[in-house]
Amino acid sequence: MMKVSRRNFVKVFGLASGGILLGCNFSEGTIVNGLEDGVSFVPNLFVQLQKDGSLTIVVTRSEMGQGIRTSMASAIADELEADWKYVKIKQATGDAKFGDQNTDGSRSIRTMLEPMRKMGAMAKEMLVSAAAKKWKIATSDCKADNHYILNGLTNQKMFYGDLVDLAKDISIDTEKINLKDKKDFKYIGKSLRSFDIDAFTHGAATYGIDVRLPNMKFAAIARCPATFGTVKSYDDADALEIKGVESVVALEKGNGAFGVLGGVAVIASNTWSAFQGKNNLTVDWDMGANGSYDTSKFREKIIHRVQNPAKVTPGSEGNVKRAFKNANKVIDATYFIPHLVHTPMEVPNATAYVKDGKCEVWAPTQDPQTARAEVASNLGLDKKDITVNVTFLGGGFGRKSKPDFIVEAALLSQKVNAPVQLVWSREDDVKHSYYHAMSAQYLKGSIDKSGVVSGWLHRTAFPSIVSTFKPLSDYASGFELAQGFNNNPYEIPNVQLENAKAEAHVRIGWMRSVCNIHHSFAVNSFADELAVAAGKDPMQFKLDLIGKDRVREGRSPHPFNSARLKNVIHKVKEMSGWGKKLPEGHGMGVAFHYSFYSYVATVVEVSVMNNKLKIHNLYSALDCGLYVNKDSVLNQMEGAAVFGMSIAMYGKITAKEGAIQQNNFFDYQMARMKDTPNMEISIIDNDEKPTGVGEPGVPPIAPAICNAIFAASGKRIRTLPLMDHGLV
Repeated sequence: MMKVSRRNFVKVFGLASGGILLGCNFSEGTIVNGLEDGVSFVPNLFVQLQKDGSLTIVVTRSEMGQGIRTSMASAIADELEADWKYVKIKQATGDAKFGDQNTDGSRSIRTMLEPMRKMGAMAKEMLVSAAAKKWKIATSDCKADNHYILNGLTNQKMFYGDLVDLAKDISIDTEKINLKDKKDFKYIGKSLRSFDIDAFTHGAATYGIDVRLPNMKFAAIARCPATFGTVKSYDDADALEIKGVESVVALEKGNGAFGVLGGVAVIASNTWSAFQGKNNLTVDWDMGANGSYDTSKFREKIIHRVQNPAKVTPGSEGNVKRAFKNANKVIDATYFIPHLVHTPMEVPNATAYVKDGKCEVWAPTQDPQTARAEVASNLGLDKKDITVNVTFLGGGFGRKSKPDFIVEAALLSQKVNAPVQLVWSREDDVKHSYYHAMSAQYLKGSIDKSGVVSGWLHRTAFPSIVSTFKPLSDYASGFELAQGFNNNPYEIPNVQLENAKAEAHVRIGWMRSVCNIHHSFAVNSFADELAVAAGKDPMQFKLDLIGKDRVREGRSPHPFNSARLKNVIHKVKEMSGWGKKLPEGHGMGVAFHYSFYSYVATVVEVSVMNNKLKIHNLYSALDCGLYVNKDSVLNQMEGAAVFGMSIAMYGKITAKEGAIQQNNFFDYQMARMKDTPNMEISIIDNDEKPTGVGEPGVPPIAPAICNAIFAASGKRIRTLPLMDHGLV
């Protein structure tokens, strides 16, 4: 226990002044306590209760449509026995005192649910103890219920707000906090209306692009077509003639992993003028080392590499050469996925104001602490002098966890001595992003006389995300290989896994489900090819490949459990009516994947008529352990299906002479309403620990579609997107 002044507490954590200011950081196990005038009660960093009963819950993760603000708040409110009508939500600024705020990797609920519940339970126990003290009875005779403490002896009740004064003297042993039984949940596991839905639907939500400050300038940046190229010279005469354009400034390449690309910035009185000024710049570029990058040539290079021996990785066992030699049948296949890009509906943007040695930022960021650190590093300021305010995000998918666009805005504000809002155009977003890695994979499998897979060789090659942080990282990292490559769920006696070299010529960054995208595509597609070669039903063949029920222990608190994987497969088999007679030209495909510690299986029904694809029905089953808001989970799975369909059907980024060739949604398309099938999603209900939700639904979609295409037409798809095959 330690005292802290109200002034400092309010300054650091952004809560209203007054009352008991009591904070708890569970990651450090520390409680800070400051006693004031009893206006409010703040039992930890995340909860503030005021005398009128209003309950403010501080949410530390970024809201980008996934419903995390509602989910995290409801977890606290459930354990606190709060009435939802009193709940208010405050978005935390970027600060290490809140613990990890990075909203990616499908980890928010997985890592935060138990701490959030403990915080709510601690607050409840303090209120129970305060009421018991006033009534002079044992705490066991008191019960919290819907914003009141009930007296079990007299049937009296006391409103939470009326206990604020009493709670200031209460100390709770955090080791003795009891959490609710699942059967007693009132919010967790239910479908709860999004706290922010009215703001979203009525246009009241403030996204980064909505921020306005007095005397704010607007900026747009011309960047080199080739990644990391530089400015040799520029002519700004035509840009300065545009009405509203005020100045043109050079922007050097930044430092750090997420430093700015550099270029020439146009400063204007409005966004449109800034965009027009940028278009009117004449810039002579030094294209640099990546100026010769050609994706078609690089594709040939990495395909050649995976078709030849490469570096053996962990996960290999047995002797595949012997298995192949003794096999009844051996087949092989090569799979390819091009670069992809996130294209969230709200483009990267940020507003920054550098003044008097301090910088304040307003931005749609998934990772405010990294943004804070990068701004401090690039501006030469102390991190304590940087404030990062997190707005709503109009989509993220991993793009907005990289704060280069925030650093750009801050640098420009420092240069022009005014608040600056930087907005990327859609073309900027497509041409200068952090891309999902192009990948090539080669698989070879053997089938013995009994139709069982006896050998499995898998080679993979893709530019590593590590190249963003460490140049010349030409091989995949361990965490990338653990995403569907060396944690293959199949029980095969002879396995060899190899990683081939792949250099990075663009910025590589994580995108929704990351390397699981290409590994799931290859593994699920090749297993389907093995099933056909063995003359067996693909569903049953893959279930047999998983083998006996087993738990694969590791350092994670969520060990792989093959029974849980088989369970979701059986569920989609039932949902889809697998094996039923289908109309001519129709086919079903199945795929499944284990990622972010969750299990997903998907069956897709398609038709192929005159070489044109129609996706009719999609069935997915998810096992993510204990979930919070059922409605949000269903939304995430449906969104993942559309995201995966977009990858399968249209996703393709290409480069020639170092420059990305795509521009906007006309040539980097998304799945549209006309493409969307009927969807049925099932969530497995169990008592397992919570695992990821936002990303696991994506990896099975593309291979399920491609396997269905084969079932419908006999055409085997090994390269994406499907538009390259004339199917869409």
